[in-house]
Amino acid sequence: MHVLIVGASGFIGRHLAARLVTEGVRVTAAGRSPDRLRRQLPGAAAIRCDLAADNADDWCDRLAGVDAVVNCAGLFGDDRGYARVHSGGAIALFDACRAAGVGRVLQISALGAAADAASAYHRSKAAADDHLAAMEAAIGWAIVRPSLVIGYGGQSSALFTTLAALPVTPDLGRADGMVQPIHVDDLVEILVRLLRAPLPLAARIDAVGPTPMTTATLVTILRGWLGLRDAIRMTVPRWLIAGVACLGNGPVTREGMAMLAAGNTACVEPLVAMTGYRPAPIAQALARRPANEADLRSARLAPVAPVLRAALALVWCAGGAVPLLFTPLAVNMEWLARVGLSGTLATTALWAGALTDVAIGGALLLRVRGAALAGIGLMAVYMLILTAIAPELWADPFGPLVKNLAVFALSLAVSALETRHG
Repeated sequence: MHVLIVGASGFIGRHLAARLVTEGVRVTAAGRSPDRLRRQLPGAAAIRCDLAADNADDWCDRLAGVDAVVNCAGLFGDDRGYARVHSGGAIALFDACRAAGVGRVLQISALGAAADAASAYHRSKAAADDHLAAMEAAIGWAIVRPSLVIGYGGQSSALFTTLAALPVTPDLGRADGMVQPIHVDDLVEILVRLLRAPLPLAARIDAVGPTPMTTATLVTILRGWLGLRDAIRMTVPRWLIAGVACLGNGPVTREGMAMLAAGNTACVEPLVAMTGYRPAPIAQALARRPANEADLRSARLAPVAPVLRAALALVWCAGGAVPLLFTPLAVNMEWLARVGLSGTLATTALWAGALTDVAIGGALLLRVRGAALAGIGLMAVYMLILTAIAPELWADPFGPLVKNLAVFALSLAVSALETRHG
């Protein structure tokens, strides 16, 4: 069997591709960065696609010789992209599959997807689901609608594990609806069984774990997985929840919070009857891969990372603004004279250095990759110059140079916490 996985760089797509490759299935991973896919998924072929822009004709050559397609592509928090990726892009893919004679298509949708759903996310998923289902006997199809998917490398897992690692765990109160989490390994097992199920295939399947729970309960389970004792719970005020949601930080958006409040559950028995597989309770599923110190460290660093970046940006912005706005010009000129600069050349050097500092601070705030390393290089130049012209500053009781060592360490930490990949 030759399986094409669209959105293979995503959470579910990566896990599915790895499982299939391990079992000797021929896999082609499709995404916007084939080079990255080849690094992530050794053993799989990789091609470029972009559901936001591709039409049915673009898929013709890509689908040659493909037996099954799994659409794992999705995004969250970008209302403008829903129609292009979830609806238009997926529909173009399904039409191309029918034209190319692909025998089987699996669509990863979402529990709650419906044409009249409250969220734009669910409505966009439903549009593609309904289009695929309308193909009837022309193609073997299954629409898999997971609840909250938990597992290594997932955005939702990272969020709730971070909450679990806090010394005081937040309780969302009335904003906390019921969810029915399923582990990604169990979801992958379901997808593999559907890929091997006899045709004809035409089914909408709610992929859920066996136990409904609040997110507060899920956080408690993840805290136990991390090996931590129970913590004090603090109910988060609704105004604070709304404020954080307005910031749109990852899955913590207005839409995400509304979806949590509405709940996300279904009966697990139809899934078991359809696939012959019963997902494990989430605590048991997590125990298959016990947490280690790296998991705990990662969870505790997650909320600190933006604070470290903001602090470093503040240091650089202040380093540029202070000499221009607060330090007397005569003092600036005196220091520049010690390195042989005076007049227009000194003024140019003052402004160039200050604006470069502010630029690095701005780049840090904008999350420009490499900004922290650029700051390290510039700081090293500054320290070498100051060591040459004023070595006594190393013994200064206020530590103007010694304190830079802490900024060096902070810069290294910010650089190490960058998560974007080429």
